[in-house]
Amino acid sequence: MNSIGDRILQERERLSLTQPVLAEKCGVTMRSQRNYEKGHRSPDADYLAVLAQQGLDVLYILTNQRSGCALSKEEVQLLTAFRASSKARKACMLEVSEAFSVTPGPAHGGASIHVGGNVTQAIGGDATFGGKVRIGPTTKR
Repeated sequence: MNSIGDRILQERERLSLTQPVLAEKCGVTMRSQRNYEKGHRSPDADYLAVLAQQGLDVLYILTNQRSGCALSKEEVQLLTAFRASSKARKACMLEVSEAFSVTPGPAHGGASIHVGGNVTQAIGGDATFGGKVRIGPTTKR
């Protein structure tokens, strides 16, 4: 049977979280986490609230019905980084997300991104950019 414990386990695995990591994030012991997932104990509201903050689909855990708003591991990482950022960094992140949300037309050959002002940003690893990417001062033509 698909119990609450089974669904907690499924959601934890969907987000690639280990039992120790989820237990720590939720403020419970490993024993409690195991008991929740085995169905030996029912989680309380505080635990479920933290699960929701971590991106687990709590409606699914409780009712076996998907809410349609469960977050992927990457979305949780982005949301966590956004919430921890300064007001200025949040504004920059929103500008970048708006630039990428533009659907490029055939005349554009891709989205155009311009970051102005005094912005310092490092990109580690590989980066792929499509369309026009301008780094440095802009000039009028």
